[in-house]
Amino acid sequence: MGLEFPTPIGLAAGFDKNARRARALSALGFGFLELGTVTARAQDANPRPNMFRLPMDRALVNRLGFPNEGAARVAARFAKLGKLGVPVGFSIGKSRAVQIGDDPEPVVADYRESFDAVREVSDFVVVNISSPNTKDLRVLQGAALADPLLGALAARAEGKPILVKIAPDMRDAEIDDLCQVVDKHGLAGVVATNTTVGREGLVTPKDVVDAVGSGGLSGPPLRARALEVVKRVRAALPKATIIGVGGIEQGKDARAMLDAGANLVQIYTAFVYRGPFAARAIALELLS
Repeated sequence: MGLEFPTPIGLAAGFDKNARRARALSALGFGFLELGTVTARAQDANPRPNMFRLPMDRALVNRLGFPNEGAARVAARFAKLGKLGVPVGFSIGKSRAVQIGDDPEPVVADYRESFDAVREVSDFVVVNISSPNTKDLRVLQGAALADPLLGALAARAEGKPILVKIAPDMRDAEIDDLCQVVDKHGLAGVVATNTTVGREGLVTPKDVVDAVGSGGLSGPPLRARALEVVKRVRAALPKATIIGVGGIEQGKDARAMLDAGANLVQIYTAFVYRGPFAARAIALELLS
């Protein structure tokens, strides 16, 4: 993307939703940060409880939604920080109040507003159309809706790299179709993947998982599918930038993702379970 990364280990979106901790995070060994997700309209989190640990699986389940103070306010605060020494991207999502209907323009306008707010303070922008915690959001991954949305944002890019974040729960054919849209509009690449709504292969007892309820699952149970998706995206987009996300806890996990075709990787759940220097530790493990 024309950027230099001190390490390939980045922070995934969702941890610093309002860009309040970017300077501190940049000092912990991350090679880059993805802040947000921000939306055009400020909004609260989904009702609590909305985040859970599954320690037996070293996994998390969240149904936060996109709680944030609004893209313009967050961007204005972040602009005051100056350079952090690592590339910083912003994730943008759909405002909860904007409904998805037959006419894509309200959704396009909502994303466009967020994009315009963060474009000048970002090294890259990630279009989140794959969170499971905003009603109907994932339908935007379908080519028919993704095409006008991504096309509209690409038209406003002015050289800013744009990536799209996709779900692990997409069928392979749907991934291929969306990659064609990414290629058509000249987007920089893909972030693969978001959290999963699946609950297969967990060690945690079923009654405990059922009690947690809905939400996106992250951590090691997602690793195998995330690798599959990265391989598929790389085959479809041989020249794109791919950021691999899902179950990366150790250097060997990051290496597997890079070998699968990712240029960069991100962590979130490992940051929770391994502690504040997880990114630094994983980067050093890559060297061993």
